[in-house]
Amino acid sequence: MSRFDTQARTTLFAALLASLPALAQTAPVKPAEVTREVVGNRTSENIPAIPAALIEQLNRYQNTRGAGLAGWTKDGCLLVSTRFAETAQAHRVCEPLGMREQLTFYPEPVGGITPAPARAWRDGFVFAKDKGGDEFSQLYWFDEATRSTTLLTDGKRSQNGGTTLSRDGGLMAYSSTARNGTDRDVWLRNTRTGDTRLLVDAGGNWSPMDFSPDGTRLLVMKYVSAAESYPGVVDVASGKLTLFPVDGGKASFGGFAFAPDGKAVYFISDEPLQGKPQEFKTLRYHDPASGRFDVLTANIPWDVGGFTIADDGRHLAFTSNEDGISKLRVLSLPDHREIRLPALPIGVIGGLAFSPDGKRLALTLNSATSPSDVHVIDLAAATLTRWTRSEVGGLDASRFVAPTLVRYPTFDSVDGKRRTIPAFFYKPAKPSKTGKYPVVINIHGGPEGQSLPTFNPTAQYLANELGVAMLVPNVRGSTGYGKTYLSLDNADKREDSVKDIGALLDWIATQPELDASRVGVIGGSYGGYMVLASLTHYSDRIRAGVDIVGISHFGTFLKNTESYRRDLRRVEYGDERDPAMNAVFERISPLNNAAKITSPLFVAQGRNDPRVPWTEAEQIVKAVRSNGQPVWYLLYADEGHGFAKKANSDWFGAATMLFWQQYLLAD
Repeated sequence: MSRFDTQARTTLFAALLASLPALAQTAPVKPAEVTREVVGNRTSENIPAIPAALIEQLNRYQNTRGAGLAGWTKDGCLLVSTRFAETAQAHRVCEPLGMREQLTFYPEPVGGITPAPARAWRDGFVFAKDKGGDEFSQLYWFDEATRSTTLLTDGKRSQNGGTTLSRDGGLMAYSSTARNGTDRDVWLRNTRTGDTRLLVDAGGNWSPMDFSPDGTRLLVMKYVSAAESYPGVVDVASGKLTLFPVDGGKASFGGFAFAPDGKAVYFISDEPLQGKPQEFKTLRYHDPASGRFDVLTANIPWDVGGFTIADDGRHLAFTSNEDGISKLRVLSLPDHREIRLPALPIGVIGGLAFSPDGKRLALTLNSATSPSDVHVIDLAAATLTRWTRSEVGGLDASRFVAPTLVRYPTFDSVDGKRRTIPAFFYKPAKPSKTGKYPVVINIHGGPEGQSLPTFNPTAQYLANELGVAMLVPNVRGSTGYGKTYLSLDNADKREDSVKDIGALLDWIATQPELDASRVGVIGGSYGGYMVLASLTHYSDRIRAGVDIVGISHFGTFLKNTESYRRDLRRVEYGDERDPAMNAVFERISPLNNAAKITSPLFVAQGRNDPRVPWTEAEQIVKAVRSNGQPVWYLLYADEGHGFAKKANSDWFGAATMLFWQQYLLAD
């Protein structure tokens, strides 16, 4: 559900990482004069002119790009998402390292690319596109035969996505807020006639998962939180919804798909097994008719991330997230025997898709030293072939820094032992001129997210050009480390995750190669809140900070976020309508503690952000400026929850580096 979940957006979001400035804590001070500049859709305040030399040096890093897999076409080509101009668009590649043929040409990024199945009655793909980052995405059909595009949804202020197609392409299910603007219902479209009807309107956040092979049933899922989902099946003809029983009453679910026979199902869940609670999500098989139930990944003590089944029904591929590293496995069906695969580079695996004939498996591979690219595995030969080779701005890739995984102790204990927090550590290759490296702490959003060792051009620039180390922690509340760890920051435990940043500052001070007097913090979305909260608690130890589309007050955030997200966020953060919870929000919200921020601050925001409204940025900027400290502010009128357009992202990246130079590195 995040704008940063595709590789193109991940790379763009990486360019948003920087540090936060703080503000003075003294008695009332006259706010500094605000210097405003408006250039096109960009409004900047107190940001100095960016030197041409800095822009030129950054240019190569900001011109790296990746390619993400969307799926196969009927004729054996691959659909990929990549950016050649301002935004990520759909492209087709028909042979290894072949030409990328651009198919869509829009000023806004294209996402949610869903190719027609191999047996579909027509060839093409569905895609989603919003306006200026407002996330009110509409669905469109790109027709391969005519190269024309057709709007499929209402074209109004509704959010549409989660496209699922039947095996013959005759039915299209998708999620939409069109009914009331708040609930995500499941809608059904007959692709031959264009007739559309509401299929599931049970209230809440529903998504289609998979059609049965004959198209008569549809698996659906109701999402409540990262720890709670409810699966069910819908009779397509009657619309009757039947919920499946959930062992333990509440559990998290991932993928859900029909087995090739259309009777059994494969799914990912952390439901209890034989009454025993499970920390991680496992891949499971269940045949209701025979009663057969198998846990296929019981020997993997990590979360299974996702899976896909070949159209010919002979193989199932899945990935597991093992301490931030992806592992791929392929099982033969129906015996569930693991087959031999070629060795894969260490990194993160994105989309998986079997070829129409089931003989090859395509996937996206990303590593800390290489952007995302699409590779194809020949299953019979167990060989790996690269299909795209993305550019790295003409840089020498051998100089890229790979992070190491470290674990640092935090404030509490588990089973009598001090709890440790995992973090990825990007250390410059060159010795520091001063003997110690300045540090930028980069905190992920979510909070139900996880920082992974993916390619990060900002980390590479900081390490190679500025001699700055980057630490990327997965504080409590992050996914990937079990159900208990995920819940450790819920509701009134929110600031425990901030204490994990304090513990990281303690750890930095013990490392002889790191400069504890030059630490900056950066983060986006919930990570932006973490930046602000860290500054209210540790401004004496944080030299500067950058808040990107961050929450400054949980009460105003929940009041102003789009209605379709409000209840989902209340589950994680707490309900502001509860007086006790509201009192917690008043106590911990950075806006109410802005006087404690005594470091320079850079706040960046998109005007169309439906998740964290721009007012969250405006109010923290005003409050911190009243301390008399330097505050830079950047607002884009044509962006939402992050910066998806290259020119916008590049300018922000350059401004961030200038901010670091002035407030983190300068004496």
